[in-house]
Amino acid sequence: MDRTRTKGLGKKCLALKKSNTKLKRLVYFIPIFCIIIACNDEIKVVEEVIVEEIPDIIEEYGYRFNDFEVVKDTVRSGDTFGAILSRYGVSNKTILEVATRFKDTFDVRKIVVGKPYVVLNSKDSSNRAQVFIYEKNRIEYAVVDIIDSLRCYNGRKPITFKEKFASGIITSSLSQTMDEQNLGPNMTDRLATIYAWTVNFFHLQKGDRFKVVYTERFINDTIPAGLEGIKAAYFEHRGKPLYSFNYTIDTVNAIPEYYDKAADNLRRAFLTAPVKFSRISSRYNLNRRIKYYGYKLRPHRGTDFAAPIGTPILATADGVVSKSERRGGNGNYVKIRHNGTYDTQYLHMKKRKAKVGEYVSQGEVIGWVGMTGNTGGPHVCYRFWKNGKEVDPFKQDLPLSKPLPKEYQQDYFNYILPLSEQLDCISYP
Repeated sequence: MDRTRTKGLGKKCLALKKSNTKLKRLVYFIPIFCIIIACNDEIKVVEEVIVEEIPDIIEEYGYRFNDFEVVKDTVRSGDTFGAILSRYGVSNKTILEVATRFKDTFDVRKIVVGKPYVVLNSKDSSNRAQVFIYEKNRIEYAVVDIIDSLRCYNGRKPITFKEKFASGIITSSLSQTMDEQNLGPNMTDRLATIYAWTVNFFHLQKGDRFKVVYTERFINDTIPAGLEGIKAAYFEHRGKPLYSFNYTIDTVNAIPEYYDKAADNLRRAFLTAPVKFSRISSRYNLNRRIKYYGYKLRPHRGTDFAAPIGTPILATADGVVSKSERRGGNGNYVKIRHNGTYDTQYLHMKKRKAKVGEYVSQGEVIGWVGMTGNTGGPHVCYRFWKNGKEVDPFKQDLPLSKPLPKEYQQDYFNYILPLSEQLDCISYP
């Protein structure tokens, strides 16, 4: 064999030895990689076992919802208490017992279409109702519990109160301005009630303004549940500032009153109108002449308040009903004797509520607006007597309610001082 060939074979052998050496090293490391991978897999498996989701605990109405199959629905047309519970396996005997034994707590005949309810069913194969919860309103609810023994009770959602403030400038009407500030009709009604004796809401001027410090209810601290009350208010009407502060001296009956900065009661003996948020369509006018009657003199001895049919008519002051009847051009009407000096009359009612001899309180509904008798449209004709003579109520110097008793006045002035400063600091939008 020649030297060249031998040299070539030697190089091939050397390369083969190196290759074998690398292969041995690779074979040596393969088990190590496998072990490492296996270990990582084991670690991952262990982690998956340890990480475990814990369900949130849901508690409402005093029950842990996690323990039940929960059904939330609303009362639909044709639903009855019995029909709802029958769908979830409750016997007719139990339904009848609830309806008769607990009728003073929960009158099952009065469930209303659209009201929400909750049924808590058992999680076993029977899926039978254990608890029925009916929401009477946003806060109050009734519970029928048949888990162990039959029981029925009323509950209330937890309520918190938050103090808030608002303001507005009248552009056209109080209600529209309230809507623009997202305050709603309840605030409008409350503010109008406070100033019902001192502000003529039928003649608000553009530029009239208000500020309020009020308390709002919240369910579970987050869900708005409506206006609780107005603590203090400021209303500027025709450039005249009118402050009002809620102050209670009758703690037994908890009757709040609104007083001004001088501790005078804002309430008067008479409301300015027998309907809310109406308009005066015809004033008291002894010189009135009407084209339809050939411009002959036809005095109008009342004040007409136009309002939709069915609008509640309110007694403008406390008194005793002296007449409640239907007669001629007056249609259905009610007349109230307030004292030895004043009487009021309310004409053209659709329906009368007050009866002769009844005592009615200021602001109480005595009937509803209609078109009975001689009338060209729905309204109430409000007539006002002083010493037996019909007069214009808007031109009378009507008596005031009693001021705050002197023994409470110092405490009252201390109480309203921070509220007054708070009102003054509220800016207008």
